[in-house]
Amino acid sequence: MEGKEGNIGSSSSTPNLIAKSNPNITQFQGFSIPSQYVSAIIPFQKHFQAIDDDIIIATKPKSGTTWLKALVFSIVNRHRYTLSNTPLNFTNPHVLVPYFDLNLYKENPNSDLSTIPSPRIFSTHLPYPMLADSIKHSNCRIIYITRNPFDNIVSYWHFVNGMTNVFKPSLEDCFEMFCRGEEAYGPFWDHALGYWNMSLEKPSNVLFLRYEELKEDSVAQTKRLAEFLGFPFSTEEEKTGMVNQIVDFCSFDNLKDLEVNKTGKAPGPRVPSNKLFFRSGKVGDYVNYFCPAAVERLSNILKEKLSGSGLTFK
Repeated sequence: MEGKEGNIGSSSSTPNLIAKSNPNITQFQGFSIPSQYVSAIIPFQKHFQAIDDDIIIATKPKSGTTWLKALVFSIVNRHRYTLSNTPLNFTNPHVLVPYFDLNLYKENPNSDLSTIPSPRIFSTHLPYPMLADSIKHSNCRIIYITRNPFDNIVSYWHFVNGMTNVFKPSLEDCFEMFCRGEEAYGPFWDHALGYWNMSLEKPSNVLFLRYEELKEDSVAQTKRLAEFLGFPFSTEEEKTGMVNQIVDFCSFDNLKDLEVNKTGKAPGPRVPSNKLFFRSGKVGDYVNYFCPAAVERLSNILKEKLSGSGLTFK
C-alpha cells in the first residue's frame, strides 16, 4: 500500500479531520497533527523569536526524546551542576526541556520566553516545515533523532494505551495509520526527510541522529553531540571519565530507576505517571510484534518514499 503524501510546507491554517481510525488526528499544513495541539502551532510560528544559541530537540514521538533531552541538558549544564545535584535527579527531562507545541504555546499563546537564561533548550515534535521562520533563519542548533519505524510503532502503541482520556488504537490500527502516513506528526518519511535534508544542507545547524547508533556507541555519539552543541569535552574531561559518567547517568536503566521517574506525576492530564516514559528502550523489539509480511510491506513503502534521498533505516 502506498502511503498518503503530505503537502509539505502548506500555508493552510484550516485543519480537516482525516484519520477515521483516530478521531483526534487532524491534517494541518500537510501533516497529521494531534488536534489538541493545532491551536498552539500558529502562535508558535508567529511569535517565537529564536536566538543564535538556542538549542532545539526535534523528534517524532517515541523516538528517544526523553533520553536525548537528558543528554543535552547534562552536556550543556555540566559546569553548572554535578551529576549528584543535577535537577534530573528530581525532575523529569520533559519538564526541564519543554515542548513548544505540547506545553509552552498551548498553555499560553502569548508566551514570553525572552527571560529564559541562555542557552535556552526547547523541544518539539513538529516537522521541519512547520518550525517558526525565526528558527530557520537563525544560527540556532537543531538536534533530530529518528528511530527504526517498526520499533517506533510498537513504542507508540504501548505509550498511547497507557495514557488516559485518549483514543487507544490497536497495534494493527497503529500500523495501518503509519503505512498511510496518518500517524501522529506523520507521514514518518516526510518528517524524517525534512530534517535529513536540512542536516545535509546546513550541517552546522542541524544534527541528524539515529536512536540505534546512539545505543550502539553512546560515548562516541555523546561526544559528537557535545561537539555539535558547542560544548565539546576537553581532554581533561575525557581523561577523568566525564563522558562515560554522563552516558551512564542518562542511560535508560538509571533514569528509569530514579524515584521521580518511578512515581512522579507527569506534566499534563493525559500521562498518569513519568513511569510511562520508560518501558523498554530496546532495539529490534518489533520482531516480537510484526510478521515478516508486515515488515516487508512497510519496508517497501519506506523504500519508495525515501528513494534517492540517501536516508536509510536498518
